[in-house]
Amino acid sequence: MARVVLGVGASHSTLMNTHWDKVVHTGRAERFRDALREARDEIAAAEPDLAIIVGSNHFRGFWLDLIPPFTLGVGEVIGSGEAKTPSGPQKTAPEFAQRLAGELIERGTEVAISARLQIDHGQTHAIQYLLDGLAVPVVPLVVNVFAAPLPRPDRCAELGRNLTEAIEALPDDLRVVVIASGGLSHQLPWPDDWRAPDGEDEEFLVEAWLNGRGDWERYDGRRRSITTAARPVLFPEFDEAFLADLERGRLAKYTSMTTEEIGKAAGNGGQELRTWLVMAAALGFAPGRALAYSPMPEWLTGMGVAVIRP
Repeated sequence: MARVVLGVGASHSTLMNTHWDKVVHTGRAERFRDALREARDEIAAAEPDLAIIVGSNHFRGFWLDLIPPFTLGVGEVIGSGEAKTPSGPQKTAPEFAQRLAGELIERGTEVAISARLQIDHGQTHAIQYLLDGLAVPVVPLVVNVFAAPLPRPDRCAELGRNLTEAIEALPDDLRVVVIASGGLSHQLPWPDDWRAPDGEDEEFLVEAWLNGRGDWERYDGRRRSITTAARPVLFPEFDEAFLADLERGRLAKYTSMTTEEIGKAAGNGGQELRTWLVMAAALGFAPGRALAYSPMPEWLTGMGVAVIRP
């Protein structure tokens, strides 16, 4: 029987790759980097046969012409390679992923599937830092956290529970790690609702989100300049409370929050907390261990790392 042997949650930011020389809070940055290495060592010690990466997509693989709530990569997986993140084909487990999709649907979670999935740093940041040197096949599970309407947090928790049941229904003797990539609090200079852009920059971003399929690089320069020019907006008290609740095994209480409540408490980037809820639910909301929390205005994000054992 296949089984989940470890859960990991970790923030991501491409600015970690490209703006390290602009970091002022070097101690915080090093603490987060070291925690990623510790989490990577925890994954290695768990000896996984594959990793399910629950993450977001920042409109480099999904577009407003079609963006499902949940999508499972069941075939080829291609990294976008933006901002020094992994690019090109990634090591995958198509047979496992295809059977997993079927088992999820049998349990009432209708995930979309992609036989050729393009992922960006919402997934590849985890590959780069948490699976570094491990050669573990990945199965990406993309959660829509940016294009309203977003899946409800309680539905994300249901996905996590069904994910574990679906894994355990497979006959293979496989060890699976579930990684959540995203969050914690941050406010992106993006429209909170793509249907109502405010100003030229937001109108440009919505255009990029709608027309970027097969041509995302054409928009990427201005997209990145809009992001890097943003004023940092973090909510450290929320982040610290969230990680404290993770350690107590109390993350289930966040599943009752609405999209509006999450945005007010943790910023529009805080919608990525859905990935952590999927992971924590897959681990039965067991008490975990926070490895680090570093509020990083230079990276526009509250950066956290945590692990949960079954």
